[in-house]
Amino acid sequence: MKKTIIAAAVLAAGTGAVQAQTNVSIYGIVDAGFVHESGGVAGSVNKITSGVGSASRIGFRGTEDLGGGTSVYFTLENGNRLDTGEVDAAGTIFNRQAFVGIKGKAGSLSLGRQYTPWHQALAQVGDPFSTGYAGGSKNLFPDFGTNVRTSNTVIYTTPVMSGFTADVAYSAGEQAGSSKSGRQMGASLGYVAGPLNVRLAYNHKNSDVAAAPGVPPVTRGNGSNKLLAANYDFKVLKAYLAFSVDKGFGSAPLGNNNNPFGGVAPTASLDGNEILLGAVVPAGPGNVVVTLMRKDDKTFRNQDARSVGLGYLYSLSKRTSLYGVYGAIDNENGAGYTVANNTETGSGDRAFNLGVRHTF
Repeated sequence: MKKTIIAAAVLAAGTGAVQAQTNVSIYGIVDAGFVHESGGVAGSVNKITSGVGSASRIGFRGTEDLGGGTSVYFTLENGNRLDTGEVDAAGTIFNRQAFVGIKGKAGSLSLGRQYTPWHQALAQVGDPFSTGYAGGSKNLFPDFGTNVRTSNTVIYTTPVMSGFTADVAYSAGEQAGSSKSGRQMGASLGYVAGPLNVRLAYNHKNSDVAAAPGVPPVTRGNGSNKLLAANYDFKVLKAYLAFSVDKGFGSAPLGNNNNPFGGVAPTASLDGNEILLGAVVPAGPGNVVVTLMRKDDKTFRNQDARSVGLGYLYSLSKRTSLYGVYGAIDNENGAGYTVANNTETGSGDRAFNLGVRHTF
């Protein structure tokens, strides 16, 4: 209730008024930790990092009941850095999410900057670290750039029917003179029944650049990602699986493009797949989390990699947890994968995280 009143006051200051029938709330995550990285040309790196497990953020959510089972909703979400107090993307305000939508018996339709169905399947279903910490899927899976979220996006989500739900996303490239340059499309189909949660997701993007005054056209073609994500709760442990197939330009961007290991700069794969096996095991007031991953690069470079992650997430309350997580990568044939966390791409093939995460 207090958060709703505060949010209404904040919005009223900018708009002059807030409709009484609109429910608005403030939410967010504050996450900061000590990060040690090693194994790259940068050497041993020690730092305080914001957003190790989940990117630090503050957001506003609102709904208005229109009657007859129909409502309007919106989200405005800003990313920020606890270590410096800055926004995490210069020149932006609501860089993480900014959309408005309408929801009814036939499902929901939203417009704005939003997560892709592919990323949501990986984060919500396939990765026990939810794409965060040193053991998360970002170590080898291409969970970067527009694979994560897109602007100018329309998403339709079906209602849940007998455990099934689906969504379809379309992101306009908005390049003058071309309807396909820069556009992106995605979809997912999910099924939940008791302890089983399964989701199939697809992502397709065009990386062409349309001709413009002073800008020559660039043809790069299409890239696609297909993902199977699943988890099953055995009570004594929860098992996780994620398998992604990536093909084409831009389908598998490297997290760190700054040649982190020196020598010949690694090249992003145009044909490959990744697999993750993971588990969450209850242990005392927290959970032991483990991941094993492999990248299979099917190009002539054969730049494969393996990753292992191990952590303990200790719950102090429903909203606050402490974490200690270790991640390591074994790169082959000049591959350049680095141990990342939710906010940073990493500088080497080893990393350790120790920090605190609070949600509100």
